[in-house]
Amino acid sequence: MIEHGTDILEFLKNFPISVSILCVIPFVILSGPVSSVNGAHEFPVFRMQQFDLHQVPAGSRSALLNMEARPLSSEVLTRRCVVTKLSELTIDRFRQAVESGAGGFLILLPRHFMNLTQVHLEEWQVLEKELLSKAVPVAVYFAYQDDYLEDLHNHIQVAVTSDQAGSAFEALLGVTSASGYQLVSTASESKQKKDTTITNMQGKLAGMGVDENLPTIAIVAHYDTFGMVPSLANGSDSNASGVVALLELARVFSRLYTDLQSHAKYHLVFFLSGGGKFNYQGTKKWLEDSIDNPEQSALNEVDFVLCLDSLSQGDNLFLHVSKPPKEGTRAYDLIEEFKMVASTLFSQLNFSIIHKKINLAEEMLSWEHERFSIHTQRLPAGTLSHFEDPTSSARRSMFDIRWHDDKKLERNINFIAEGLARHIFNLTKKGYSKDLKVFTQGLAVDSEFIKTWMNYLGHLPRPAQALHKDHPFLQGIELALSRYIKDIKKTTVKADKRDPEFVFYDQLDAKMSAYRVKPAVFDLFLAVGIGSYLGIFYLAMTNFSWLSDVLQRQVVSNLKMKQT
Repeated sequence: MIEHGTDILEFLKNFPISVSILCVIPFVILSGPVSSVNGAHEFPVFRMQQFDLHQVPAGSRSALLNMEARPLSSEVLTRRCVVTKLSELTIDRFRQAVESGAGGFLILLPRHFMNLTQVHLEEWQVLEKELLSKAVPVAVYFAYQDDYLEDLHNHIQVAVTSDQAGSAFEALLGVTSASGYQLVSTASESKQKKDTTITNMQGKLAGMGVDENLPTIAIVAHYDTFGMVPSLANGSDSNASGVVALLELARVFSRLYTDLQSHAKYHLVFFLSGGGKFNYQGTKKWLEDSIDNPEQSALNEVDFVLCLDSLSQGDNLFLHVSKPPKEGTRAYDLIEEFKMVASTLFSQLNFSIIHKKINLAEEMLSWEHERFSIHTQRLPAGTLSHFEDPTSSARRSMFDIRWHDDKKLERNINFIAEGLARHIFNLTKKGYSKDLKVFTQGLAVDSEFIKTWMNYLGHLPRPAQALHKDHPFLQGIELALSRYIKDIKKTTVKADKRDPEFVFYDQLDAKMSAYRVKPAVFDLFLAVGIGSYLGIFYLAMTNFSWLSDVLQRQVVSNLKMKQT
């Protein structure tokens, strides 16, 4: 190698560009990222709730996000986007981050909720409720955790080290050596959705006899879901189970009503309401229409309005009422039939009545039946649910998932059907045995029907914000009801333009890009390094002859020493 030193120098002298190539390429390679997570990565994100109810803002009030990512444990969060796993988050840490000036949140969710224990789900339901208790001024997004986001989450922990360094030099060294991430969402600023509608749907199994002289029982269920993230709220228990129960009751009673021998002298009205999670706005509109058009109302001569809400879990069923029916009324007789059916045919089911007065000073109602109870006609009504406490976090949660079987729901539907049948056919007073079952063999509750609908609804987000009147879900429900009930009527609810009771916003879903970046101080050091390199390179090129002579003398000297 030494013998050919002169030839190498002569080559470099004739081709100085090769020097720049040999120097620049290693410099570029060494200054680049060494992690396998490089460049930009785009992934889907889901935005936190944003709505106004009774002119009270709730949820995340911003959708814009273009900030550097930092972990929740960082001490410097001002105008940063906090990236945290849901398992790391508490309501206190969340509020502390907002107060510290955090500009946004990206909360990572586990890919499969089914792998979580019921204890974890309940803990997160409580956290979800607390997060929605007050309006959040910054953008909050959620994403399913994957390998890339896991790596991102681990890498930004380096920022914590620089924030907590023992000296300024250590902090400077940590910042310059670390790589950061810039998170940018594609969502623009959220806007109010104009002309938002809530859709109601009703049908009727007409009793045999003179229409206006027949009593009525109304079966009601709301179909929309609610959760911290609208696009991920499937509401398997609340209230897919109520919708499925209503559909199955319509199916089995339609079979009775098509046979003259079993056609009851009772009207059965089936009502699917929208906006249930927003203080039962659909039910409110339905009642207002019945006042304005009493001749066309389906609520004339009502014995009882039975609302179905969350029926798929546990061995307890509570009938919540605002005012217990008086003895001797038809509503009282219906409840007595339910008690008798529970004790004789469904001994494993604990059925009981819960009386709770309505607090008229509060805007928010606890149960759907309360809309009927505060109606001008004071309609007798109750809500059947396995929840004892109306404030349970599980009633309004994105973690209300389909993790249980349908045996409980099937039993509860059967219980409701038997109780209604004994009442409308007056079986007890006619002396029929208490052990008599009406819905057996060909009339039995269909477990496959229940399972199919629960699989569909239990995996379908149904936020009120996204369900326009021509939504495929509503079309499917209408088609299903029309198989058993004639003359399905759809009505829509619009918020008052001057004094809206509810306001929905757009930007439910978006894309987010994560860009691998160096901090600003790194650019300063890089600029100094490049300037120094170019300066040295310039001096070397302008004095290349001198350098060549020096090197040649050194090479010749080495050769002579070797020869001696």
